[in-house]
Amino acid sequence: MMDNAHLKQGEKGIWTSIIVYCCLSLLKISLGSYYQSEALFADGLNNSTDIIASIAVLIGIKISRKPPDEDHAYGHSRAETIAALIASLIMAAVGLQVLYQAVLSTMSDEVAVPHLMSAWVSLVCAVIMYGVYRMNRRLAKATGSMAMEAAAQDNRSDALVSIGAFVGIMGSQFGLPWLDPIAAFVVGIIICKTAWDIFRNTTHSLSDGFDQSKLEAYKETIGNTPGVQLVKDIKARIHGNHVWVDVIVAVNNDLNVVESHEISEQIENRLHKKYKIAYTHVHIEPLDSV
Repeated sequence: MMDNAHLKQGEKGIWTSIIVYCCLSLLKISLGSYYQSEALFADGLNNSTDIIASIAVLIGIKISRKPPDEDHAYGHSRAETIAALIASLIMAAVGLQVLYQAVLSTMSDEVAVPHLMSAWVSLVCAVIMYGVYRMNRRLAKATGSMAMEAAAQDNRSDALVSIGAFVGIMGSQFGLPWLDPIAAFVVGIIICKTAWDIFRNTTHSLSDGFDQSKLEAYKETIGNTPGVQLVKDIKARIHGNHVWVDVIVAVNNDLNVVESHEISEQIENRLHKKYKIAYTHVHIEPLDSV
């Protein structure tokens, strides 16, 4: 389970992203407009919406820290997943807008050649965003937060977008001015692809979907627990940044309550130690009833 210390680390990572996005979006939009670079301007628009998406993630993390109450007996962990879903929708809207503007620029009779300075701005911004990605990726692994993972993936796509803008702008310097709006189009595709990946993962989680290969691994671990004769049924779901497992196992008929309880404890401990499972509900049945 992710404790408050880890959640606070996640919040610091998101605040860092917000500050960086504010600075980079202002820089890219102003210089992209001044130097007539469609790719740099599109990249700046992308970063400006990343601010909104990061704020949504930040709110989701803060809500997930709330303890269980009368209306949320299982806590508020899914607020993180909802925040990641909102972030994906915002990114998709921006990606479509960038694609639209890039198509209009490509169809225009006059395509402006951006200044060389805009290319170096894109490259420096790519390096900065990659650094932010590495930081948030580490935090996502440490916390197990889906919202943090979404933020990290967004950071990485932003770094790739800036590199694409750099390539497009540099190409326009060598007599290929149409390469800049083409780079902006690629930027839009990357944004939309990242949005789709996050949307797919979050909706899969919110609808209680779960990776079948992981479920088989859990089943094998439970089946190898001393005293377990048969794993009758197993289900799992993701609740925010936690994994919840429900399992029915069969044991020998002559075991008493204490012995059966010890088997349950072993199953819970094994899953927590090997897979960091937050909650495991074990139902034990006599083997002859199976």
